[in-house]
Amino acid sequence: MRANLRKMEDAALRLFRAGHIPFIGEWVARPLMRVAASKKTGDNEFNEILYPAAARLILKCDAILRLPGESKGADGDTRIARQNNIPVYYDLDQLLRL
Repeated sequence: MRANLRKMEDAALRLFRAGHIPFIGEWVARPLMRVAASKKTGDNEFNEILYPAAARLILKCDAILRLPGESKGADGDTRIARQNNIPVYYDLDQLLRL
């Protein structure tokens, strides 16, 4: 998860520099999980906050970027975006040209 977060943050910086306002669900969820006393991935507090926070944020987005690699969370995010007619990009460079 840590390596995936770093990849997302690297992409977010590039998006920001291109004039977009990137957002990663963990940026909202991590502080909430800390206050809720989450101790490890998959505990009750983790499950209560991480994926639901991302899902709520996706509904406020103009588009999402699905980076390569295995990720249960990213697969769920992509599914939510598609169900709500939110564009999903798989190529950072394509998104940067918008």
